[in-house]
Amino acid sequence: MGAMSVRSQSSEPSASSAPHRAGFACFVGRPNAGKSTLTNALVGQKVAITANQPQTTRHTVRGIVHREDAQLILVDTPGLHKPRTLLGERLNDVVRTTWAEVDVIGFCLPANEKLGPGDRFIAKELASIKKTPKIAIVTKTDLVDSKTLAEQLIAIDQLGKELGFEWAEIVPVSAVGDQQVDLLADLIVPLLPEGPALYPEGDLTDEPEQVMIAELIREAALEGVRDELPHSIAVVVEEMLPREDRPADKPLLDIHAFVYIERPSQKGIIIGPKGKRLKEVGIKSRKQIEALLGTPVFLDLHVKVAKDWQRDPRQLRKLGF
Repeated sequence: MGAMSVRSQSSEPSASSAPHRAGFACFVGRPNAGKSTLTNALVGQKVAITANQPQTTRHTVRGIVHREDAQLILVDTPGLHKPRTLLGERLNDVVRTTWAEVDVIGFCLPANEKLGPGDRFIAKELASIKKTPKIAIVTKTDLVDSKTLAEQLIAIDQLGKELGFEWAEIVPVSAVGDQQVDLLADLIVPLLPEGPALYPEGDLTDEPEQVMIAELIREAALEGVRDELPHSIAVVVEEMLPREDRPADKPLLDIHAFVYIERPSQKGIIIGPKGKRLKEVGIKSRKQIEALLGTPVFLDLHVKVAKDWQRDPRQLRKLGF
């Protein structure tokens, strides 16, 4: 099998004698393959947005893994899929460009689902990017027995051979059970170029806070209405201002945000009976925003209709795509 890895890294030279490395990796895979969960497990904090709905990570959210011997910057590309709209095509261009620019690509494949056409579609695209080393990451291993896992590892190995490339590594992990996550970082690091750290120690992501806040609100707004409004929600944070006349030890941040939907008929779904849903969205996302920023927040949410924003280039630009 060549590149199967379940081992400790004690044979490596000690960190002090090895050169420091720094570089970029991105995780790819079908929706729900566990990409964001893995990013969070590696970085150790909630950075990318985890949701059971494809394409919630629309922006290049970077998580940064700081280690003594290396700095690994995770670029979270949106999922590659067959485009149906202008937004879809634009996402696919972003994906291919990103893949060609990173140092390592991790292809996430859930252990509990057999390889399907979606995986082949992505693997084929990966095969065309010759120079970049590719690691197959088998996620959600906590959900299967060892026989199923072994079969999946063999199938993935075969997939590479069929498409004419060799995986740099094939690593089973469970981000939820925190199994092998450190090993994964150990295996990615040697594939990065030598060089100093690219980001200061405290940074976990270089996404502007506004984008992360918008993502948290969007995630909360999608909760429970995914089937009815899967991709027709965009969130824009219009402004963030510290509340005036507050004592220094009791600051309050005012955040004004708009939830955009495509059609007036969707307004009722988002707002809910007597505004109950929108209120819940506000409470849920406010807690997460406060955790992210470490400061009390007053969140002012409004729902607006932006007609067919997914198909309109001007609206897309305004909404940050």
